[in-house]
Amino acid sequence: MTAEGFLEGRRLQMARGVLLQCIMGGYPPARFYGSDDGDLALTADPQQIHRLPWSSQPRALAICDADELSGESSRLSTRGQLKEVIARYAAHGLAPVVATELEFFVFAPNTDPTQPFQPPLGLDGRREDGHSAFSVSSNSGLRPFFSEVYACMAALGLPRDTFMHEMGVSQFEINLLHGDPLLLADQTFLFKHLLKEVALKHGLTVVCMAKPLAHTPGSSMHIHQSLVESASGRNVFSDEAGEPTAMFRHFIGGLQAGMADFTALFAPNVNSYQRLCHPYASPNNACWSHDNRAAGLRIPASSPVARRVENRLPGADANPYLAIAASLAAGLHGIENELEPTPAIQGEFAVPDSLSLPCTLHAALERLKRSQLAKELFGNEFVEGYVASKTMELTSFFDEITPWERRVLAAQA
Repeated sequence: MTAEGFLEGRRLQMARGVLLQCIMGGYPPARFYGSDDGDLALTADPQQIHRLPWSSQPRALAICDADELSGESSRLSTRGQLKEVIARYAAHGLAPVVATELEFFVFAPNTDPTQPFQPPLGLDGRREDGHSAFSVSSNSGLRPFFSEVYACMAALGLPRDTFMHEMGVSQFEINLLHGDPLLLADQTFLFKHLLKEVALKHGLTVVCMAKPLAHTPGSSMHIHQSLVESASGRNVFSDEAGEPTAMFRHFIGGLQAGMADFTALFAPNVNSYQRLCHPYASPNNACWSHDNRAAGLRIPASSPVARRVENRLPGADANPYLAIAASLAAGLHGIENELEPTPAIQGEFAVPDSLSLPCTLHAALERLKRSQLAKELFGNEFVEGYVASKTMELTSFFDEITPWERRVLAAQA
């Protein structure tokens, strides 16, 4: 849109079906978004209008809400879904506080998708082989890239907590500062967009797939969650003596009740399950534990004022609005229904069948499609439309024969 049109307040409209566009570009049948495929209004959030610092020409980006022309938020909007969950907490006098940890890979350009990704050439002419995890030194040659990333984050008002080299080859992680869930979802979205754009300027490729490399840890988007009283700001997960509260238990109980139904929201792509089926620090379960990274729900070591629940299921490929909304909605379901969690687990453990989660996209979509809880929390229109769009993506995946199948199965009698 032109700057003049935007500043004049001209309304920008978009077909409803675009909210269900699948990643290949197609759409499910029109019945999932209204047979007329009428328009939505894109309403810019005045707090989320940003001049793009990486652009050589003056450009701006405005994060918008997708609203029906009658004024209410579209049920197909993931940002709208998150705002509705936050409003439900507010009705209880509560405000969620979240933080996201986003992992990603920085690779050399990959022009042939049949070939594996490779890390960039380092300053010594070699490619990283994975020995740089948590190191203070690096020969990757990525300092100019990260210097511009930091500068662009500052220009967009994205405060960062920590940045580090993660376990994978040319894999990195950023921890965004905790705060309002909608703000953190916006910041996570902006950061991923920023990464991609700045990487292109530096001749690099940033990949937020859940599992871009075999035999290498995948990329997560862990969500840290706590609740405070809206009036006082007190963390309601701890009592005056610093002990866990009933609300803390119920929040965990709600997450345990909802994680299997919501797996397709946390792990939305075929590749998501490559990460989860090799669960090194990527637990595919609804167990909870104190500071055990093998549990899907981890309680990090912290002071009572910072007591929180970390949902370790979402991958870096998840929609931050939807993943945060689903996690918080499940927790609120537990609070409203006073659900009790299973006993905490510690050390090495076997996952009970009742706490295991779907391990393929097909199974996850089937579970979501049958979920009365998902339909209650997000509405039939959203659940049915999401399943329809993701089913198209799964069908497209099955339309291709992989190199593994040709290499291993073609010789079979």
